[in-house]
Parts: sequence; C-alpha cells; structure tokens
Amino acid sequence: MRLTVLLGGARAGKSALALELARDHDGQVVYVATAEAGDDEMAARIAQHRAERPDGWTTTEEPIALRSAIAAIEPDACVVVDCLTLWVANLLARGDDVLPEAEAVAELAARRPGPTIVVSNEVGLGIVPTSSVAREYRDLLGAVNAAFVRRAHDAAFVVAGRAIPLQPGWRPRA
Repeated sequence: MRLTVLLGGARAGKSALALELARDHDGQVVYVATAEAGDDEMAARIAQHRAERPDGWTTTEEPIALRSAIAAIEPDACVVVDCLTLWVANLLARGDDVLPEAEAVAELAARRPGPTIVVSNEVGLGIVPTSSVAREYRDLLGAVNAAFVRRAHDAAFVVAGRAIPLQPGWRPRA
C-alpha cells in the first residue's frame, strides 16, 4: 500500500477506515489534521477525532502547508491526511491557487516509500449549489480528488462504513 484515497460523504466512515488501515502499519504513524476549530462544535469534533487515535501516533496539525508537512515526515512512516475537504476550503479562503498545489501534494504522496492514506469528501453528488462560491468549491474539490485518485494505488468510495473499490481503467461494456 502506498497512496490510498478514501472518498465519500460526511460521516460515511472514511476516517474510521483510514485509522483501521493505519493501525496495520508496523512502524511510525503520523496523522496530519487539516481542520481548524472555528467554533465550539468544530472544536468538539476535533477532540473526538483526537480521542480515536492511538496514543503512540504523532499528530501534525497543518491546515495550509500540507506539502511541507508531508515532506517533513520520515519516508517509511505511515501518513494519514484527514482531510482534503477542509484543506481545500482553507486554501480557497486565502485565495491560494489550489489545483497546482494539490497536484504537487498528490505527486509527493504517491512517491513516498511509506503508505499514505488520504481522506476527502465527495461533495458533487448533491444538488447544484445556488452560490458561485459553493459551485467553485464543489468543482475545485472534485478536481483535487481526481488528482489524488489518478496517482493512487488504491481508492475507494466509502458509504455507511463500507468501502467500494474504485477501479482504474474501468469502462462500461456496450
């Protein structure tokens, strides 16, 4: 396992599956958290995520400089990035050029010798948002997810705690 991408809706079980996969790693595990506690409810979510991680893991909180955070981790360590959804929102709020940075981070993650497990939401399955900012975010996150999945060794869509593998090169038969 090198780069694994777990996509799905909110509360679908992506993070739990990422933790399960990382627990199988014999060496060091580094959890890279991209969330920022902007309010009490988000602070409680972050605290819950922290409580679910084993004590021996290292946590790096990095809402913006994801590439630098991953590059600084020991090459053979298992990295869990949770999640691209918030990272993209953080970059977009700053006015950063998100897609080129995402392409660079995805390439770095795919080339690491140790396993990297990336979590992200799939936000393109619902209605078309009414605001241009929400449409821009939806479209941008879709492109970021695709950049990671293109480079992934394994990718799955997670629904209700179940992972559905995404197969590269799959085409429907006529």
